Amino acid sequence: MFADRAKIIIRSGKGGDGHVSFRRELFVPDGGPDGGDGGKGGDVIFEVDEGLNTLIEYRHRRKFSATDGEQGGKRKCHGANGRDIILKVPAGTVIKDAESGQVIADMSGDNTRQIVLKGGRGGNGNMHYATSTMQAPKYAQPGQEAKELEVQLELKVIADVGLVGFPNVGKSTFLSRVTNARPKIANYHFTTLSPNLGVVDLDGGGFVIADIPGLIEGASEGVGLGHQFLRHIERTKVMIHIVDAASVEGRDPVDDIQKINAELAAYNEELARRPQVIAANKIDAIYTADDAENPIQRLKDVFEPQGIPVFAISAVSGQGVEELLFHVQSMLRELPREITVFEQEFDPEVRMVSANLPFTVEKSTEEDNTYIVEGPRIEKMLGYTNLESEKGFRFFQDFLKENGILEQLEALGIQEGDTVRMYGMQFDYYK
Repeated sequence: MFADRAKIIIRSGKGGDGHVSFRRELFVPDGGPDGGDGGKGGDVIFEVDEGLNTLIEYRHRRKFSATDGEQGGKRKCHGANGRDIILKVPAGTVIKDAESGQVIADMSGDNTRQIVLKGGRGGNGNMHYATSTMQAPKYAQPGQEAKELEVQLELKVIADVGLVGFPNVGKSTFLSRVTNARPKIANYHFTTLSPNLGVVDLDGGGFVIADIPGLIEGASEGVGLGHQFLRHIERTKVMIHIVDAASVEGRDPVDDIQKINAELAAYNEELARRPQVIAANKIDAIYTADDAENPIQRLKDVFEPQGIPVFAISAVSGQGVEELLFHVQSMLRELPREITVFEQEFDPEVRMVSANLPFTVEKSTEEDNTYIVEGPRIEKMLGYTNLESEKGFRFFQDFLKENGILEQLEALGIQEGDTVRMYGMQFDYYK
């Protein structure tokens, strides 16, 4: 089975503890403190490996850890830093927080290497704490704790064009004809159980095309492995909707397209609005009586008024295929060339560092209609967040809600238009 999902636990290294020691040398009976600092813990780093195309490496191993920093030593010796752990993933892998489902990193485009969990800072040795009044400090700083997080890895293939349609309509045959891909082809449902990628070479520029395994009704709800496949068309810019125009299996091609589009909309409304082109396949198998309705004309009558062009093709003989490909090429030229990259929604440094820190919410005794929110957790959050950006301000609002701050403000009687102060920043409250 194609491995395009995996759930793993990652752990950064703990910072080494600072050391407590004093100089003990001949003729120096009362030497000063010389305890060294602890080493930094190792980071957890994700890195794109162009040679990988699945997440199979993460199916058989559950936990991945960087090493801890070493403790500081005597004579101001610094502890060795912990070793980073580098996790190789295929391009297109999205790393999510397993609990919330929020995106931590998308290993696509220019993002080929990212530190997801930073190692703990090493603690200071006692040499840092000598003062004029405390010349022999007998304490040192402990190293910062390791961070551990369960993450969901999801591979979303990177392709310009996605082939969608019911099983056995000829997607794999079409892909093998127009690209260098060699998918397995057979006449039964769900022949394709993994997305196949191929490159279309055309005069004026080619493009990458992905054969998405056949969808069925209920795919958006996970029926027939639907969810496992739908994610792979999230990055595509154009969809070629292949349909059996000859109704070889007795299905209505117009109904097939409407059902698949309904599944796309149910999974993600934006997907259903992506540019589409219909490839009415198997025209070499169409046999109609003189008085029967032409299935190609019927498809054009229904979908071309909706702005979806219909091309009659035969994936077996190649009839009409070149015309379809050049049309798709022209569609892609009018669309942005950048790869769709999912924005970060969850920052482990912000969420995990501040999770156990306290905060207070109280009404000001000096100013009317003013409330004050303070504490290390708030200060840490504001230090990490750019409130000038839309994304940063959205995170700020989510932080207030998730940590119960809005609920506490409402319990204190805050009203719309009242003022909330946080470390020199001032906000008007609106529900």
